[in-house]
Amino acid sequence: MNSAFHAENRRRLYEAMKPASFAVFFSGEEIRRTNDEYYPFFADRSFVYLTGIEQKESILLAVKDASGAVDERLYLLPPDAHAERWTGRRLKPAQAESLSGIADIRPVSEFPAELHRLATSGRCGRVCLDLYRASTGDIDRPAHRLNALIQKNYPFLRLENANVLVRRLRLIKQPCEIEALREAEKITCEGILAMMKISRPGLYEYQYKAEFDRALGQHGPCPHGFPPIISAGRNNFCIHYYAYTGQAQDGDMILNDVGAQFDNHICDVSRGWPCNGRYSEKQRLLYECALATSNHMFTTVQPGMRMADIDRTIRAFNAERLKDAGVLDDVKDVGTYMWHGGAHHIGYDVHDVVETPEFIAPGMVFCIDVGIYHEEWGIGFRLEDNLLVTESGCENLSAVTPRTVADIEDIMRHR
Repeated sequence: MNSAFHAENRRRLYEAMKPASFAVFFSGEEIRRTNDEYYPFFADRSFVYLTGIEQKESILLAVKDASGAVDERLYLLPPDAHAERWTGRRLKPAQAESLSGIADIRPVSEFPAELHRLATSGRCGRVCLDLYRASTGDIDRPAHRLNALIQKNYPFLRLENANVLVRRLRLIKQPCEIEALREAEKITCEGILAMMKISRPGLYEYQYKAEFDRALGQHGPCPHGFPPIISAGRNNFCIHYYAYTGQAQDGDMILNDVGAQFDNHICDVSRGWPCNGRYSEKQRLLYECALATSNHMFTTVQPGMRMADIDRTIRAFNAERLKDAGVLDDVKDVGTYMWHGGAHHIGYDVHDVVETPEFIAPGMVFCIDVGIYHEEWGIGFRLEDNLLVTESGCENLSAVTPRTVADIEDIMRHR
C-alpha cells in the first residue's frame, strides 16, 4: 500500500465526519510481558489503514471545521539516540510523510496541549474516537483513556463513534488490497504444501508448525497473519488449538487453520489431510461432503445475496450431504458435527473489523469455512477458502492451495 491509498482512505473518512468535529486515532502502545520485556508491538489496524504507520505511540489528529475543510497532522515519538540504540530506529518526519501522505508531523509530546486548545476553542463540538472492544473485559487502549479524560475535563464535547465510520470503509477492498491478498494466498500455499510434503505418522505438531514457519519465513520477518492452528487426531476437536504438543498417529487427520499476511493483508485458509497420505473411507466421505458444500458456495454466491444467508446455506447444504452419506438421520441435528459459523470477512484483520453488510457487493472478501467434527470416528477438520465477490459472481482466492482428495493425495504420494 502506498501513500495515495492511505490518503484516499482518510479522504473518505473525512467525508463521512460531521462538520465542526475532530477525530483522534492511536497506533497503540507496547504491552508488558514480564519484568523488562514487552510483547512484540502490533499497531492498531485502523490506524495502519489510515496512515501506513506501524510505530508505537503515534497519533493521527484530523480537524474538520464548520465549512468542511480538514486539517490533519501526525504526532510521532521524537528522535532519541539512547532509546533508538536499544529498540531500533524511529521514523523521521520525511519517512512518515512518504508512508502516509501527511505533511504536518509533530512530536507526540505536543498533542496534550493541542487537544486542550482544540477542545476549548469553540471550533469543534464533536470528537470522533475509535472505542471498539472485542470483549467487555478487554484492557483500556489509548482511545478509552482519552475518552475518560475528555468526559472529565471537556464534558461539553459530544462523542461520535469513529469505529463505525472506519468499519464501512474497510468493508469493500480496493484493487491493491485484493492483489495483496493474492500474494498472501500464494505464501500460505507454500506453507501448507511444506507441511503436506513432510507429513507422516509419528511427527509432532510442533514439527509441522516449524515447517510452516520456515516456508513463510522466506517472505519477510513478519509473514504470519495470526498464530497458526495446527493439530492432529483428537486435538482437532479444540477449535482454536495452539499447544502443538501432540503426535500424529497413523490414521490421524492433520487440521490446519493458517494464513500469511502480505502488506498488512491477511488470508485465512484451512485444509485437512491424513498424516499418512491416504484418506480412509470415513475420512474421504466426510471430506467430500465439505468439498461439495464449498464448491456449491463458489458456484452460487453473487452480488445481491444476503450476507446472513451465507452461514445458513453452508449449514443447510452440508447437512443434506451428511444425511445423504448416512452420517445424519435428520438435518436438524447437523450441530452435532458443525460447531461454528462458516463465513467471516478478512483483510487487515483475520476476522476483519467491518460493518456487517445486509447484502453482498463486489469487492467484499470473506471466508467459506466448512468444519466437520465427528468425535465418535475421531475425525475433525475444516476446509476454508477465501471468497472475493466480483461483479458477476465470485472467485476463490485460495484455490491456489490444493483442496481435492485426489490433488492432496497426489502431492503426498510424490513428496
